[in-house]
Amino acid sequence: MAVTKTHPIKRALKAAIDYICNPEKTDGKLLVSAYGCAAETADIEFAWTRRHAIDKGTNLGRHLIQAFQPGEVTPEQAHEIGMELAREILGGRYEFVLTTHIDRDHVHNHLIFNAVSFANHKHYHSNKRSYHFIRRTSDRICKEHGLSVIVPGQDRGKSYIEHQATQNGTSYKAKLRAAIDRLLPGCHDLEELLVRLQREGYALKRGKYISARAPGQERFTRLKTLGVDYAEDALTARLAGRARPSHQRPQRGSRVSLLIDIQNNIKAQQSAGYRHWATIENLKRIAETSNFLTERGIGSIEELTERCEAASASAARLKAELRETGARIEELTLKIKHVAAYRQLKPIYDRYQASKDKEKFLRGYEREIILFEAAARECKRLGAVPLPSAARMQAEMDALTARRAALTAERQKARREEQDYAAVRRNVEEFLSPPRQAPARQKDMELE
Repeated sequence: MAVTKTHPIKRALKAAIDYICNPEKTDGKLLVSAYGCAAETADIEFAWTRRHAIDKGTNLGRHLIQAFQPGEVTPEQAHEIGMELAREILGGRYEFVLTTHIDRDHVHNHLIFNAVSFANHKHYHSNKRSYHFIRRTSDRICKEHGLSVIVPGQDRGKSYIEHQATQNGTSYKAKLRAAIDRLLPGCHDLEELLVRLQREGYALKRGKYISARAPGQERFTRLKTLGVDYAEDALTARLAGRARPSHQRPQRGSRVSLLIDIQNNIKAQQSAGYRHWATIENLKRIAETSNFLTERGIGSIEELTERCEAASASAARLKAELRETGARIEELTLKIKHVAAYRQLKPIYDRYQASKDKEKFLRGYEREIILFEAAARECKRLGAVPLPSAARMQAEMDALTARRAALTAERQKARREEQDYAAVRRNVEEFLSPPRQAPARQKDMELE
């Protein structure tokens, strides 16, 4: 599991980059990577990009930290995950320097990226929406690499400090959540739950929202801030054996839902009302599955398996094409940047080459010379020699962007189809499988 936090850099950009690139923290700089710039000259290149921006904003850059649980990843794995995260959240449009620190008990990544995009020279907008996108992307990448992730909804709205307190066992919110989860199965209604919380030492405050305060806690905690499962309406629904009220958008009607495993469902064992609801819901889902098979003319398990495999293959193919197109766009974006810098700084470099006192000239134009030499190296590495025309590169970019948009739409459709087929296949297997034995607890109850 990785925890992320971010903050702006308003001054001392070079000092911040030097800190994250410290050889003692990065295994002799083996765990240092950069994109769109060189780590050694990143501050100069950031400034050059900002110089061309109309709306520069107030920040020189942004600093993102991604921390992992101790012992969960190797430094190399953490660095790879950090690179994937940086490429996804920045879209290949911002210069960045990524380093992995190994000087503490937990491996963690530092990502410093430019506050202005070199692709369109617009500044990066940081807000709750962008931060939650970073967090969701980090969780998904960690999951793809086999790491643990924060359960969606369970830690919604939790700050970095609060998460660290939870990990250390000192979070009042975590203890209150645990107390509610422990007491709730034995309560008949919300009032009884609140009485039991008071018996455990919690002080309660009623108003528009219910709040609780543990012994030694300074401020009251609103139950609704514990997560979506702990709001008053959600607790009432849980006590009644119903599903909690959903605050999410309803899924489209054509999606196929998985059958509910009633026999092994803890809620179904604790609540007859929930078991009755799940039985009715399963009948609806069986009907959905039957309609899906009829509409597509599928009459056998073999044919269903074949369709599932075809849907998975189509989704995988589109994913690979989308990645390839994205990589080409990323390379072309870099090429456009470095070619433009080369052309703009070439006259200054020619004057430098022709000057009789190069040291004096360099003192006046050191940044420009450094930037030109960096651009020349990158143009050579990217195969942009001789320099391609700006119009030709832009035409290629327009074609690739349109191709990516089309592939994205196709892949979304293919993923929905793949998920539907997977759900149908699982439902069919569940429906056709022989009935399982009831859990031991239920058997004991029947014998009594």
